[in-house]
Amino acid sequence: MNPEGRARVEAWLEYFNDLGISDFCLDRASSAVEAARTPVEPIPAAPEPLLRPARVASSVVDPNPTHVAPVLPVIKSASLFAANERIEGDTLEKIREDIGENCRRCKLCEQRNKIVFGAGHPKAELVFVGEGPGHDEDMQGLPFVGRAGKLLTQMIEAMGLCRDAVYIANVVKCRPPQNRAPEPDEIETCSPFLYRQLAVIRPKAVVCLGAIAFQSLTGTKPSMSRIRGQWLEFRGIPLLATYHPAYLLRNPNAKGDVWEDLKKVMAHLGLKLPAKR
Repeated sequence: MNPEGRARVEAWLEYFNDLGISDFCLDRASSAVEAARTPVEPIPAAPEPLLRPARVASSVVDPNPTHVAPVLPVIKSASLFAANERIEGDTLEKIREDIGENCRRCKLCEQRNKIVFGAGHPKAELVFVGEGPGHDEDMQGLPFVGRAGKLLTQMIEAMGLCRDAVYIANVVKCRPPQNRAPEPDEIETCSPFLYRQLAVIRPKAVVCLGAIAFQSLTGTKPSMSRIRGQWLEFRGIPLLATYHPAYLLRNPNAKGDVWEDLKKVMAHLGLKLPAKR
């Protein structure tokens, strides 16, 4: 095996070891030598990952430019929502038509007054995603129009934007009874419409308002205190989670944390940051 092929084999072994997959290789040195002697079939690439850390540019310079560094394999996990890939020619209008005027796909329809599809600029650079409509939203058919919605409007305006410049949507389009959290089957039924909305809008950033929105887009369940303010990606779209405005109404001391998160979004979008006092 030539040096480049051997380097690739060793890179694979190192990568699998990092993943904890090492039972098949108890002796790294001897196994690497054996692998170098044996022809290696090319390993096919897998589908694009659903969630990964946002890309960060590297500033490391190879001190020996004649050295050929091994090419690390790119392991790509299958999408958790592979059945709901982007639809050719899809539009927000078509998504709304597909939902229908009297959707009865899940039990949330039983006490629903109005379907709350979403509102805002169809090509917004910034999308806010909440978990589900509340009482006021259910009555008006618009997202975030109650007390939490007014606070969200203040947050948007503090960023130097207006509501009409962003897009606001929820994971589920109907109000859960007594404003409870959406249940897993309800999220599974309704969230594909949100994925289609994001695919059509293709914003530069998505802000998840609360844990339910984050969990629904990523399929993970870390605590908000652990993941808020961190850049991740959802299908290639930069994603950041912060506290829900309703949480801020109950815990106003957390407003400072949210503002720090929003400043990261502003920097990402190239918006003017407030002057430091």
